[in-house]
Amino acid sequence: MTTPQEKAAAARKAAEEAARIAAEAVAAADAAEKEAAEQEAADKAAAEAKADAPAKAADGKADSGSADAGAPDEVAAQGIAAGYAFEGLALELGTVMVDGKVHPDARVRIPMKTMNRHGLIAGATGTGKTKTVQGIAEQLSAAGVPVVVADIKGDLSGLAQPGQSNDKILTRAQETGDPDWKPSGFPCEFVSLGTEGIGVPIRATITSFGPILLSKVLGLNETQESTLGLIFHWSDQNGFPLLDLKDLRAVIQFLTSPEGKEELKGIGGVSATTAGVILRALVNLEADGGDTFFGEPELDPADLLRVAGGQGVITLFELGAQASRPQMFSTFLMWVLADLFQTLPEIGDMDKPKLVFIFDEAHLLFTGASKAFLQQVEQTVKLIRSKGVGVFFCTQLPTDIPNAVLSQLGARVQHALRAFTPEDQAALSKTVRTYPKTATYDLEKALTSLGIGEAVVTVLSEKGAPTPVAWARMQPPRSLMDTIGDDGIRSKAQQSTLYSKYGQTIDRQSAYEILAEKLAKAAEETPEPAPSRGRAKAQPVDESMAEKIVNNTAFKNFLRSAATVAGREIGRSIFGTRKR
Repeated sequence: MTTPQEKAAAARKAAEEAARIAAEAVAAADAAEKEAAEQEAADKAAAEAKADAPAKAADGKADSGSADAGAPDEVAAQGIAAGYAFEGLALELGTVMVDGKVHPDARVRIPMKTMNRHGLIAGATGTGKTKTVQGIAEQLSAAGVPVVVADIKGDLSGLAQPGQSNDKILTRAQETGDPDWKPSGFPCEFVSLGTEGIGVPIRATITSFGPILLSKVLGLNETQESTLGLIFHWSDQNGFPLLDLKDLRAVIQFLTSPEGKEELKGIGGVSATTAGVILRALVNLEADGGDTFFGEPELDPADLLRVAGGQGVITLFELGAQASRPQMFSTFLMWVLADLFQTLPEIGDMDKPKLVFIFDEAHLLFTGASKAFLQQVEQTVKLIRSKGVGVFFCTQLPTDIPNAVLSQLGARVQHALRAFTPEDQAALSKTVRTYPKTATYDLEKALTSLGIGEAVVTVLSEKGAPTPVAWARMQPPRSLMDTIGDDGIRSKAQQSTLYSKYGQTIDRQSAYEILAEKLAKAAEETPEPAPSRGRAKAQPVDESMAEKIVNNTAFKNFLRSAATVAGREIGRSIFGTRKR
């Protein structure tokens, strides 16, 4: 016999089944109505198109070269350009291309407001990266924004002079949204790392450079890097200023000498062997001329933030005589960026950045980098945007940049990639996955088909959202697309107001001199040995005070180091490689 509860449950189940069937019926009816409406709209559109066909054919005969406003490529180009229609000040990159056709009215731009969200300019050699950097630097300068550019190859010195006008340039300017193109030069400062370049010499003190960056330069492992950090700490605690390489070398020589071995034991159990490895690395760096990077006067970050005549000053760092140490160059520039981070105040978001920093050959910065170094780079890039500074990395492959840093880069300007090897293919696939989805382009095909001066672009809008992917033809620079030559760079550097500030090296008292004085004083206070009893022996000739100092082990090390430096300078003059 069925209970009342079972009857109620059966009734409820039947009601639910009936409701389900009713819902499905309503959904089917809605779908049928929607399908009928779509079919009706399609039939109406087809009828209208058929009616308009004769008129369109006549228009085509009257002006066969005119573009149909309703053409799919035009619609796609304008749809992409709509994502780049910003309200505030923007930097012009170029115009949209669809199916190989350029659309001059479809602009591709970067909002000045998001330039401090950083960016990446990538592509194979010869695809137009340098000209893109040149054009970006020009427009930033024209907007009153100072720019720092790592010009490793010396290709960007033409920024200081107006370019050369010709029909090809004017045609390209017209089709890339710059109909008012005219040659223009921009205020530039030419600086060199160290005293052996052709620009204004720029230096850093060892103390401000720090153990992490210096370890990157010296090629130290993590254990050696940690040891170097302890040595820096000991020097600071004991009042030994580290200004140049000879100061650090003197401290390590003292700590590894009999006079300093007790001190070495007291700073964390530092191994004398490890300290010796660091010392040898310092000697090698010095032998390559790396000592000229370090010392005083040290770079003042304020000199990178200047505006002249309403235009931002473009500071071009050139590698100069240190071509054999490009990693030293890139690491030094990272110090400049870190120094800016330490000295600039927090300002938040602005209508335009306070400074834009462009790293050329950025892969050199990360090659062989320690975990601590990478963490410092990541932290600096992540936080420096609040100081109003934008950072753009320029390299061949996006995979050259660590993921933690790459994720911080809001703007992507990707020139052509080559996919000749399996590694290239893998890099291409990874690059495609970093872009927003697009129905207009086959990105994997597009990235290997881009012409010179063309790029696949996506940036952050003023609201911080990614813009649509655009295949863009880039605008030509207005300055000289060539170098002005070493003589031109040297002349402009010597005429600069910075030359009087940084031209001459200052060598004030620091760890080297303090330790030398300390050892000399200790030698003076050494008591005479008591005469031995017993059979008289021939008495040695008494040593003079100067001989006592010279015979001191640590002091000998100082003399040997000084001789190394002097010998290298003499060698330069003999082989015709003396300092400029």
